Amino acid sequence: MRERVGFLVKTYLWTVVVFIIAKVVFMLCCHQGHAFGIGDIWDVVCHGLTLDLSTALYFLILPFLLVIISLWWAYKVLSKICTIYFIFISIAFALAFVADTSLYPFWNYKLDSSCLQYLETPSEATASVSTGYLLVRLVILALLGYLIYLGYPIFKADPLPRRHRITASIGALLCMPLIIIGIRGGLGESTTNVGQVYYAQDQFLNHSAVNPVFNFLASFEKTAYYVPDYQFMSEAERAKTMEGLYFTDSTAPDTLLKTQRPNIIVILLESCGGIFTEDIGGRSDIMPHLNRLIKEGVYFANFYANSYRTDRGTLCTWSGYPSFPRSSVMKMPAKTRLMPGIAQSLRQEGYHTSYLYGGDINFTNMRSYLVTTGFEQLHWKNDYTIQEQNTAEWGVRDDITFATLAQMVKSQQGPFLIGYSTLSSHEPWDVPTHRLNDEIANAFNYLDECIGNFINDIRQTPQWDNLLVIMLPDHGFSHFGVDEEHKMHDHVPMLWLGGALKAPRRITQLCNQTDLPATLLGQLGIPHNDFRFSRDVMSQSYRYPFAVHTYNNGITMNDSTGFAVFDLNANRIIVDKSSNSEALIKKGKAILQTAAKDLRELK
Repeated sequence: MRERVGFLVKTYLWTVVVFIIAKVVFMLCCHQGHAFGIGDIWDVVCHGLTLDLSTALYFLILPFLLVIISLWWAYKVLSKICTIYFIFISIAFALAFVADTSLYPFWNYKLDSSCLQYLETPSEATASVSTGYLLVRLVILALLGYLIYLGYPIFKADPLPRRHRITASIGALLCMPLIIIGIRGGLGESTTNVGQVYYAQDQFLNHSAVNPVFNFLASFEKTAYYVPDYQFMSEAERAKTMEGLYFTDSTAPDTLLKTQRPNIIVILLESCGGIFTEDIGGRSDIMPHLNRLIKEGVYFANFYANSYRTDRGTLCTWSGYPSFPRSSVMKMPAKTRLMPGIAQSLRQEGYHTSYLYGGDINFTNMRSYLVTTGFEQLHWKNDYTIQEQNTAEWGVRDDITFATLAQMVKSQQGPFLIGYSTLSSHEPWDVPTHRLNDEIANAFNYLDECIGNFINDIRQTPQWDNLLVIMLPDHGFSHFGVDEEHKMHDHVPMLWLGGALKAPRRITQLCNQTDLPATLLGQLGIPHNDFRFSRDVMSQSYRYPFAVHTYNNGITMNDSTGFAVFDLNANRIIVDKSSNSEALIKKGKAILQTAAKDLRELK
């Protein structure tokens, strides 16, 4: 049995070593235009190791199964199968490494399944390189595959005594859950993903840390990672329908601020739908602090969320990019690296940027998105003590992270931007206070207490005078009989507070979550033309107020004519509360088709 265990250990370790060596070679081969040192190579290897360890386990599955079979049937055919398998994966690894290293200088993103489309037209795929270039890489491919194969051990398994077979089999089966957990990346909320290795502002270092084999295989996912080719109408009709929907410039915007360079905090309130507030939902008991603060700041009274999930809503907020019914753009690092971000725009103006989240920042590729869109420093669950990490199911509960946020405000020198996502107002609703019988409402009451305490705290500091605090939900929530078919579901509060504001105001313009970037940057006098789907609500160019929202699998639209919902599965309007629902939904379809087209062409 010892020789079988040794065989598996050697197989696994050699695969990991191959992945590590490939990272170093990748950096050395693609170094042109990218400055880095020995320390950076070490950091890349260390940050990429978790992904390498998980990926290597995938390729241990077949050897592991062959070992189990050999406990009962130790024939030479098993060794031959293993040899063929090692030859196959050695060639596959070599092909992935050579392709990744060769294509990166052209594409500037890691190897993924999109390269396969070029196999349909090989002449076009090879048009930009010489025959010598291809021959050299074929030779390298053959040599590299051979060297990788040489490192794998030979599978030899002598027959096991009958009395030990059952015990050994049980032991092997007990190890299977460990392999599954390792492949998954642990027992936490987030599973193994590309974003977990992102750590630097330099995207070359982040890309170097990514395992190209994992990235290629993961790119075949056709669920949240895939944008369907929406074709509701012809290209000409789509373009005509989109005319006048998105004026992205700022023309003599109505000024809300006393200064154009305030310190800024943007707080995404987990699931905080308007149904929990007095102004929208008629509930004075759930969030009394927020209800009071609405009268003290600039309140956007007709503000609507674009999506229904945190990963979608986060991207809508920071990049001003539309959401998709079944696709999460945040899970597409090759796309998000090319997207604008509020943090990027502010960094160009000298702002220091940081993000705070009490949960697992690797969840849904959140880390890679935040880093690529301009956030320099990330503070998350692992920066807290073990005791603090376990205060809530999703991580560090909100009163603790709000205290961290207050300390960050007091200690940082401006100008700065701090992004912050709360997490306690999420199932299983495990909050430390119990004031309301409804556990969901009670969780939002706890969030409200955290908001009140935070504002009261920083209001007493010198930083308040030049501070702008923007609070908005990441998405709405279904409760009290309100679901996606109700207009109120996505009607959410957005509130601006702080000493940087001129005076309290109530903004009644109908608008979307994606409008925050253009509206905020417009107030600061910062260009925002790269936010193609974001409108400055305070600009004189904002002439057609509307709000669009997507959910799984539908579109909701809201404008002066009313409200309508279109179900993509049923292919029909399921809520008709507009004087012209057909025209309204047609605009929603055009937005979805345009956004999908824009995303596919983003490269």
